[in-house]
Amino acid sequence: MTKPSSTPPRRAQRIRNVGIADLRNYRLPIPGVVSILHRVSGLLMFLALPVVLCLFERSVRSAQDYESLVRCAQGWVFRLVLLALGWALLHHACAGVRFLLLDVHVGTERAAARFSSQLVLAVSLVLTALLALALFGVL
Repeated sequence: MTKPSSTPPRRAQRIRNVGIADLRNYRLPIPGVVSILHRVSGLLMFLALPVVLCLFERSVRSAQDYESLVRCAQGWVFRLVLLALGWALLHHACAGVRFLLLDVHVGTERAAARFSSQLVLAVSLVLTALLALALFGVL
């Protein structure tokens, strides 16, 4: 006969939905952060596409329009917008490579997935910092 245990049996963990107010307290693991940033960067590039295409169309319309766009691009607001779009492109590309590798079952273990997420964040931020230095005339 087995000896009865002195500890009560564990209750099943209760699963509940996360409310909007709970989001401040919810700690997302780093692969989740990279995934959400990948979606945000894709959305940012998608929403900026009509503006970028309009600016491109204007730049090839005439020499005067091109010169006015060059003068506009000298402002710090325009450069900040370019930096944000540059971050979106760089992060989306780095995370996209990570997700393609995960699709072929490379780096799916927990430690490898965490490391690749940290690598994506580090590489995209370093490349964005280099872009910022180039945009603001330091490089």
